[in-house]
Amino acid sequence: MKQLIKESDINRAKTWTVSAVLDNDLLLTEHINEAPIPNEPRKMNFIIIGLCTKGRLKYQLDTQDQYINAGDIIIVSENRIFDKYESSSDFEGLVMMISINFFHEIIQTVRDVNSLFIFARSHPVISLENKEIEAFKEYFHVIQKRLGDKGNFFRRDLIRSLLLAMLYDVGNFIYRFKETDRPQTRAESFFTRFIKMVEEHCKHERRVGWYALQLGITPKYLSEAVKSVSKRTPNQWIDNYVLMEIRVMLKNSTKSVKEISNEMNFPNQSFMGRFFKEHMGMTPREYRRS
Repeated sequence: MKQLIKESDINRAKTWTVSAVLDNDLLLTEHINEAPIPNEPRKMNFIIIGLCTKGRLKYQLDTQDQYINAGDIIIVSENRIFDKYESSSDFEGLVMMISINFFHEIIQTVRDVNSLFIFARSHPVISLENKEIEAFKEYFHVIQKRLGDKGNFFRRDLIRSLLLAMLYDVGNFIYRFKETDRPQTRAESFFTRFIKMVEEHCKHERRVGWYALQLGITPKYLSEAVKSVSKRTPNQWIDNYVLMEIRVMLKNSTKSVKEISNEMNFPNQSFMGRFFKEHMGMTPREYRRS
């Protein structure tokens, strides 16, 4: 019998342990060892960035065994499935949980950092150097302190800025690991090139076949390579970047929905509206006001 996969979001995670939170967008905890150990697979509908400070941890991520020791950072993208969680009796760590929308809102204009976090999908555990460990701890505690300053009118914007600075540094951890790690497989190389092309061309080109042609491979091979590396299809990645572009323009420009629709090469405004609502659960105008 197939085991039921339960879903977890930040609102649910608030009940697990003592934490500092920003609405349903951000949660920080120093007491992850006190969280209940799940006895079934769980899909995490948020981004996890955590540092193991003591002990060790073993778990499965999308059926692949992962091992974490003191000094390792874990970076888990959205919609990954955790299972078979085991920790040593002395395990401790600093954990950040960031909602999918808040994470992409922060890094949506920083393409190089975004690409590095995509690389981390297939390399979720990285051993840090001492200076990197201290840097992460400093960011964690500064953000934790600011989360408690609820009387600050600019609290949300301040935390967003601090998180962006931290994500630059975490991106640098990933870059350092990427440069010293084993050579990429053929599938990983095509995946990386595909993502860079989608970043550049998603406003005007959304056909998987077009990207495969530019890469000199078949659409079938591109789909297999992307799925094997990222557990997502090429179409899902293309839609993700299209949504990011629309959200940037809705939040950071005065362009009308019609102008954005034209710029994103949709047949008409209504078509973009349906696409956006299907993925975001609200209309472009509702998103702009939110």
